[in-house]
Amino acid sequence: MSYTTSPRREAPEQGKPRALWRNTDFLLLWSGQTVSVVGSNLSQVALPLLILALTHSPAQAGLVVALQIIPYLLFSLPAGALIDRWDRKKAMIYCDMIRWLALGSVPLAFFLGYLSAPQIYLVAFIEGTANVIFTLAQISSLPRTVQPEQLPQAYALSEITESIGSLLGPLLGALLTSLARTTVVGAVLAYLVDSVSYLVSIISLRFIRTPFQMERAGERKQSLWQEIAEGLGFLWHQKLLRILALLTMAVNFLMSQVPVAIIVLARDQLHLNDATIYLIFCVNGVGGLLGGLIAPWLKAHLRLGQIIIGSVLVWTLALALRAMAPSVLLLLIAGGTVNMMWPIYAVALVSYRLSLAPDELLGRINSAFRFLTYGIEGLGAFIGGLLLVPLGPRTELWLIAAGLAISGIVACGTQLRQA
Repeated sequence: MSYTTSPRREAPEQGKPRALWRNTDFLLLWSGQTVSVVGSNLSQVALPLLILALTHSPAQAGLVVALQIIPYLLFSLPAGALIDRWDRKKAMIYCDMIRWLALGSVPLAFFLGYLSAPQIYLVAFIEGTANVIFTLAQISSLPRTVQPEQLPQAYALSEITESIGSLLGPLLGALLTSLARTTVVGAVLAYLVDSVSYLVSIISLRFIRTPFQMERAGERKQSLWQEIAEGLGFLWHQKLLRILALLTMAVNFLMSQVPVAIIVLARDQLHLNDATIYLIFCVNGVGGLLGGLIAPWLKAHLRLGQIIIGSVLVWTLALALRAMAPSVLLLLIAGGTVNMMWPIYAVALVSYRLSLAPDELLGRINSAFRFLTYGIEGLGAFIGGLLLVPLGPRTELWLIAAGLAISGIVACGTQLRQA
C-alpha cells in the first residue's frame, strides 16, 4: 500500500503554524469531546454506586468496572489496524451513536421497571468496546488537526478535557444525587445525561472539515493480522517505548483498583454520603486540570525520564496518604495530587509516542500500546474488587502504594532514567 499526503490548511502566514485557538477544526474536536467526557465521568462514578445499590457487592462493582476496560484487551489490536483502514471520523461518529443508544437504554429500562444488574454489565461492555475504537481514532487523528510542534499543547488540552470531565461530571452527579430520592434514581439520571452528551459529540464531529488520515492509494497487500503484527513489531523494536509500555502496564494495573477502593473506604469506613463521594471525585478533577495546565511547561523544561519516574514517585506518596486518611480532607488532597500527575505523565508519554510514528501506522501503534497498558486495567479492577472483601480498602491501598514504589525503583535501573 502506498500513501500520499493530503494537504493541510495552513495558517495565513506561510511557515507559521496557526494558533490552536484559531484552529476551528481542533476547537470543534476539543469542545465536543469536553461535553462527552463530562458525561462519561458522571456515569463512571454512578456505575459502581448503581451496582453497589443493586447487589451490595464490592466484587460485582469491581467486575462491572472491569467490563468497561476488558474491551481494550480483546479489541485494541484489530481496532488499531481497522482504524488505519477506515475513515476515522466516520468511525468516531458511529461509536458515539452506539454509546448513545447503549447508555440511553438504562434510564429507559428503569422507567419501564426492567432495570437489572445483567443489563448494566452488558451496557458497560458495549460502551467500553465503542470507547476503544473511538479513542484510538481520536488520538490517531490529532496529528492531522494540528502542526507537529503543537502536539504537546494539543494533547495537554485533551488532558485538560479529561480533567474538566473529572471536575464537572462528579459535581453534576452530586447535584443529581441530592435531588434524587435514591442512589439508583440518581445513577439512572447520570446515565441519561451521559447518553445526551454523545449526541453533542456527534454534532461537533459532523462540522469538522479536516480529513483525519492521509489519502490511501493502491491496493492493500497485507492481511489484517499482518498489519497488527507490523504495529506490534514497531513498538517492540523501539526499546524506550517498550520500557514505557511495561511501566505504564504496571501503573495502570495498580491504579485501576483505586476508584472502587476509595468508594468503599468513603462509604463504609468514613461513613460519607453519595453526594460527598461525588465531590471527592470532583476535587480529583481540580488536580487534573492543574496538571494539564502545567504539563506543556514541564515537557519543555524536564527530560522524559524525569517526568515519568517523578510521576510514579508522587503517586506512591499520594496512595500512602489515601491509605491512612482519617477524614475526607486528606482523601481530597491525596486524590487531587494523584490526578494532577496523570496529564503530566500522559503529555510526556503520548507526545513522545506520536513523534515516532508515521501516520499510516498510528492506529496500530496506539492500539498496541493501549492493548498492553489499558487491557491490563480490566484485570486490575477485577482483582481489586475481589481483594476488597478480605483485605479492606486501607490494606489494599497500602499494597497499591508498595507496587508503585517497586515499579519506580525498577524503572530507575533502565535507560528511562537518562531519557
